[in-house]
Amino acid sequence: MASYKEAGVDVEEGYRAVNKYKEQAARTRIPGLLTDLGSFNGMFAIPKGLKEPVMVSGTDGVGTKLDIAFKMKKYDTVGIDCVAMSVNDILCSGTKSLFFLDYVACGRLDADVAADLVKGVADGCVDAGCALLGGETAEMPDFYDEGKYDLAGFAVGVGEKKEMITGKDISEGDVLIGLSSTGVHSNGFSLVRKLVTDFNEPFLMDGKPTGKTIGEVLLTPTRIYVRPVMEVLSKYKKSVHGMVHVTGGGFYENIPRMFPKAKEGKKQLISVIRRSSWDIPPVFGELIRRGADVNSVYNTFNMGIGFVLAVKEKDADAIIEMFNKNASKYSRPDTPDMKAYKIGRVAYSEGAVQSQKDAVLFED
Repeated sequence: MASYKEAGVDVEEGYRAVNKYKEQAARTRIPGLLTDLGSFNGMFAIPKGLKEPVMVSGTDGVGTKLDIAFKMKKYDTVGIDCVAMSVNDILCSGTKSLFFLDYVACGRLDADVAADLVKGVADGCVDAGCALLGGETAEMPDFYDEGKYDLAGFAVGVGEKKEMITGKDISEGDVLIGLSSTGVHSNGFSLVRKLVTDFNEPFLMDGKPTGKTIGEVLLTPTRIYVRPVMEVLSKYKKSVHGMVHVTGGGFYENIPRMFPKAKEGKKQLISVIRRSSWDIPPVFGELIRRGADVNSVYNTFNMGIGFVLAVKEKDADAIIEMFNKNASKYSRPDTPDMKAYKIGRVAYSEGAVQSQKDAVLFED
């Protein structure tokens, strides 16, 4: 007779992991949370005062950035990436996430490693102001290689239907404001892992050591934009016409997603980006030096801009000032302060928009 443990599933290690998760989830408790971690489901009360509440959801994973975490044996920040990818997507509608659930899968569970992963998730939830409502840990021997984990999750928010930011009000002349990223974030790592094979190499700037390895730089967690953007929306919501989370596909795939589709026979709104208007983090120059195609990096990486807002021209300077005034308040100690830049404008296309290249124009 064979036991479950002999089959590769250590139930006791699972119990130990869940107890560690509960300590992390407790840090994320916010009003509206109705259940504790460990229930069969999670319950959260819909906020009062909404006339037409709309549920907004987002889901994503960390992707192959996890491979760097495994090789560096640093597991406590990729959970932040996991939360960021969902809550930043939800934020594009002007909605703050209420709760998050994670999914951790592995071949053989190590409670300490899993707890580090969930610690990062809890850190991300605290940053986003949402509750870690629950999750799932799946131990699947012979399915995942030993020492490898997968991490994904989803978030849910609730907003007022009439106040949703949909992009329908974007118009010619609107200013595009870019919020700085912390680096590569969580997209493009299939290419990164082709370009970088030794993550313990010293990371140099201008030929000088920075005191960090390239692996540490690449593991810098994705910036969570919820708090600074929601603060700006509290004052300038009517001036913010559209928002974009710059993820996989970079500028070309993401920025056009906020524009309303032109009616037949009408011109299409597009973005005109001034490439020299923001500071590009050194990690991107390093990736180009190592062989990343300079002609496609804006279609792969965020290139230093992780979130974009289309706003009324008359309020653009005041919004940028508000972002930059509070930059340090919304930045983690292990990441650079967020900066806001005027990166471009909204215009009408001169001809038919037949490809992504036609929808995002760069000027120097």
